[in-house]
Amino acid sequence: MKQCVLFDHDGVLVDTEAWYYKAGERALADVGFTLDKERYLRDMTRSAGTWAQARAAGIDERTIDRQRRVRDEYYQEYLRTEAIEIEGVVEALAELSKHVRMAIVTTAKRVDFELIHEHRQIRQFMEFVLVREDYALSKPHPEPYLTGLRRLGAAKEATLVVEDSSRGLQSAVAAGIDCVIVHNDFTKGHDFSRASHRIETLIELKDIILNEHS
Repeated sequence: MKQCVLFDHDGVLVDTEAWYYKAGERALADVGFTLDKERYLRDMTRSAGTWAQARAAGIDERTIDRQRRVRDEYYQEYLRTEAIEIEGVVEALAELSKHVRMAIVTTAKRVDFELIHEHRQIRQFMEFVLVREDYALSKPHPEPYLTGLRRLGAAKEATLVVEDSSRGLQSAVAAGIDCVIVHNDFTKGHDFSRASHRIETLIELKDIILNEHS
């Protein structure tokens, strides 16, 4: 019986992953490098992101460090100005909160998370949030979700993870927690064969949880 849900954040609760890519693409374009999106998406599944291609092309670490800061500035600009809401999320969380305890386990940095949620209604439904600074090893390592379990005081069997990427799925599976994948256009090509369920929108979670209860 599922009593708790640990949500990934980017791509699950807010539509930010394409903007994160675009910020990195723009930062590398500033130094004359064109980021290949298909390769980026493949690298993403292996926990290699924006900078793997730049290193392979011989861009030096000092330049990468500088452009990483530029990327972060661009990303925060997008977070302030672009529409990143996912339709129906707040309504789904309000309904789910009647049945389960909920928290967020994200690889987002605290500064970005705080910026995203300055004027949004998502946090009110969550018992806590774990951001990147709250654990040592990032997804696909199981530590983020194991940390979430400990904080909840919940058993693996009573918990469900909601993710949108293969990296997050690997983290949940390695932690021994059933994982639901919610559709996201940006990560739709990832391998989700180990997911417990596939859903299009978060409101479908209610049926999964209530069926577990029945």
